[in-house]
Amino acid sequence: MSDLATGTGTETGIDSDLDAAMDRYRVELTGYCYRMLGSSFDAEDAVQDTYVRAWRSFGKFEGRSSLRSWLYRIATNVCLDLLSAGNKRARPMDLSAPQHQASAVLSRSPEATWLEPVPDGRVLPQTADPAEMALAKESVRLAFVAALQHLPAKQRAVLILREVLAWKADEVAALLETTVASVNSALQRARATMSATRMRESEAADPLDAEQVKLLEQYLSAFEAYDISRLTTLLHEDAVLSMPPFDLWLQGPADIAAWHLNQGIGCKGSRLVPTTANGLPAFGQYRPREDGEPGHVPWALQVLEISDGRIAGLNAFLDTDRWFPLFGLPEQLAESDEVQQGA
Repeated sequence: MSDLATGTGTETGIDSDLDAAMDRYRVELTGYCYRMLGSSFDAEDAVQDTYVRAWRSFGKFEGRSSLRSWLYRIATNVCLDLLSAGNKRARPMDLSAPQHQASAVLSRSPEATWLEPVPDGRVLPQTADPAEMALAKESVRLAFVAALQHLPAKQRAVLILREVLAWKADEVAALLETTVASVNSALQRARATMSATRMRESEAADPLDAEQVKLLEQYLSAFEAYDISRLTTLLHEDAVLSMPPFDLWLQGPADIAAWHLNQGIGCKGSRLVPTTANGLPAFGQYRPREDGEPGHVPWALQVLEISDGRIAGLNAFLDTDRWFPLFGLPEQLAESDEVQQGA
């Protein structure tokens, strides 16, 4: 057994080993906390709190479980504490019926706490196994994380640990300090709830196949040209447009097109910068400056859900002061940037 597990060795050595271990597990723990909490920022805070608690109680760690399991136990308790207030993250589609463009207005829902996007690199550990990576991306896509929010907190933890992270029932029981029978019962109930939740399939962003690459190129071209007729040919007949932090959402190519040509006409002349979020293709959207000066400024993080060769969801997260720095997107696009992008 290692010095880290037994608590022997020099204090400096233990500090160094614990630091290295925490760094090694940071991404997967952030992914776990993100699935639990539905917030990229809350997940980061939860992992930081986990590490603070680990440092404070490390002298009591006796090595009966692996350090990884011990950190997951602490992280689970942190998340359960955060979820005890009863708040759950939602998408606009979870809270109301779609509006029609003719009467649609942007309004905030003060009681809503919105599901947040997350950069892939923050929550998806690198793996050489394509099947393992596909499962990981599937488990952070917006629809799946939104569906998790319908589960009680402990059921959520059981489902993630058993179905996503492939922990054994006895390992989860030990982590939650309960019985295997209780874990199996919670998993059964969680599966039933998830099955009853309307969750649309969407395809991962990486690696993109030729059809997906072509679709995204067509979308980028149509949006930057603001050719809304061409853009709507890329949409599913029941495609959805949402714009958190506003509670408005629209469904169907006709209403989505009418929105872009009326209330959303300020998006004309936008430029898009590709990225990924939640295992899905995404773009940083920059609108022309309102003061008439050259260049473009942040407007939305667009996260696209693709299914069967068409776009099923356009999720425009408008709080760019939060999202653009998190995703490493430029603060603005100068004319030189735009020329280079179009080249």
